[in-house]
Amino acid sequence: MATSLKNLSSFNPDEVPPAKHMKIGIAASEWNSEITDALLRATLDTLAKSRVEEKNITVLRVPGSFELISGAKILADSRKFDGIICLGCVIRGETPHFDYICQSVTQGITSLNVKYSIPFIFGVLTTNDLSQAKDRSGGKHGNKGVEAAITAIKMITLNKQLFP
Repeated sequence: MATSLKNLSSFNPDEVPPAKHMKIGIAASEWNSEITDALLRATLDTLAKSRVEEKNITVLRVPGSFELISGAKILADSRKFDGIICLGCVIRGETPHFDYICQSVTQGITSLNVKYSIPFIFGVLTTNDLSQAKDRSGGKHGNKGVEAAITAIKMITLNKQLFP
């Protein structure tokens, strides 16, 4: 698996562009809150360390990962943000529900990236069990929230360079 080759929390601060004036929206799922709260904390901490001002960050909590699409669209429609981070966690169960949700969320976030002229970051864990989710939300594989924050900063910078 790719995560075993790279710690999700590892990044070189010298390679992170200046982010002080960026405005970032975060749609975060309430479902699997033990995991999503850890993702959100890491995202907010990384944005703060990257000097994104607290007043320029808006967090919108949505019930589940499926609702991330609608929540992210609501944030985008406000036209207040340079980029939007979607944080969620879907853990495989005994039914095909996992497959439907993962596919829908992936397609939905992809569609938002195509529809809008700002980046939408996929910070959604899709794991086989709770242990894997914990490993990727602050455990042995780092925290996907850190990766999502850094990805947002890099994509916003790229977008602003190409479309000032």
